[in-house]
Amino acid sequence: MQFLLRVSGLIDALNERIGKLVYWAVLASVIVSTVNASLRYSINVASNAWLELQWYLFDAVFLLCSGYTLLKNEHIRIDIVAGRFSRRTQTWIDIIGTVFFLLPMAIAIMWMSWPVFMDSWIEQESSSNAGGLIRWPVKLLIPVGFFLLSIQGISELIKRVAFLRGLIPDPAAKQHSHGAPPPEAEAGV
Repeated sequence: MQFLLRVSGLIDALNERIGKLVYWAVLASVIVSTVNASLRYSINVASNAWLELQWYLFDAVFLLCSGYTLLKNEHIRIDIVAGRFSRRTQTWIDIIGTVFFLLPMAIAIMWMSWPVFMDSWIEQESSSNAGGLIRWPVKLLIPVGFFLLSIQGISELIKRVAFLRGLIPDPAAKQHSHGAPPPEAEAGV
C-alpha cells in the first residue's frame, strides 16, 4: 500500500503543478479578451484568431484543471445528502462513485477523443472562420484533460482505501490555515 500511496503522491504533485500553471491561462484569457474588445470598439479592428484564442484558453483551464479540482475536492457533490452520513460511509460513496462513474466516463471520453485529435492533427485542421486558428491543439486538450482526471481519480481511490484501512488521515477533509483540518473533521463529525 505504501507504493500505491507514493504513486498517489506523484499524481497529486503532477496535477498540483499543472493546476497552478494553468491558473495563468485565466489571466491570459482576460488580457486577450480585453485587448480584442478594446481594439474592436476603439479602432474597429477585430480578429477571429483572438476570439478563438480566448476559447482555447478557457478550454485549457476547464479541461487541464479537472484533475486539480478533484485533487482539491472541489467538484460538485450532493453534500446535503452525503453530509448526513458518517465519514466512512461518505468514503465508500466516493469509492463507488469513482469506480463506477468517474473512471469509466473519463476513460471512455479520453479513449474516444484520441482519434478525433489524431484526425485533426493529420489533416492539420483549421478553423472555418477567416483568420481562425488551427484546431488540433485544442482537440488535444480533451484526451489530455481526461487523462489527468482519470489518474487523479485513481489517486483519490488509493487515498480513500488507505483512509479506510487507517493508514492516512481523511483525504477529503478540507485543509484550512496552516494545513490543519477543520475542527469538525478532527471531531469525527
